[in-house]
Amino acid sequence: MKPVRIAASLAAVAVALTAAQDPKTQTIEARGLKIQAPTTWKKVTPASPMRAAQIRVEPVDGDSYPADLVVFVFPGGGGGVEQNLERWRKLFKDANGEAPKIETKKIAAKGGEVTRAETSGNYQPSSGPGFPAEPARANARLLGAILLTDDAGYFIRMVGPDKTMKELAPQFDEMIKSLELGK
Repeated sequence: MKPVRIAASLAAVAVALTAAQDPKTQTIEARGLKIQAPTTWKKVTPASPMRAAQIRVEPVDGDSYPADLVVFVFPGGGGGVEQNLERWRKLFKDANGEAPKIETKKIAAKGGEVTRAETSGNYQPSSGPGFPAEPARANARLLGAILLTDDAGYFIRMVGPDKTMKELAPQFDEMIKSLELGK
């Protein structure tokens, strides 16, 4: 075999090995919860000590701000599913100034059954002590996930511009399926 062919073959093997070692997901740990998120989603320092993890996703073309995913973990549960869905629903207002409907479905995850939620409208973030300052956002969408165990409640809330969030929804659903309790 000629040296040029050997070099080309070795280069092809190196590219293949690099691709095999470059996973499309990353593991993010949030106080006992393991999350497999796309590598394009960037882990950032949580804006509040209440947040177990925070991830930022760049907007799609045409949107002007990123999507933020936050994970809350509350020992003992942190309220039931319905209480938290209602809390999330009230973070949004429709064209009439009313809280819009929140759609839910169940998704099987490694860590148990997850309630997946979605709503949209004009985002009015919570404010007050312990809440980081966030601007109100028109035409926003929330994707959420709630996993309750005997030991804790795990709450994942992702909010961003509507177009970006619609594009991220399939990745969000794959992330939900990956939710696993730490061992």
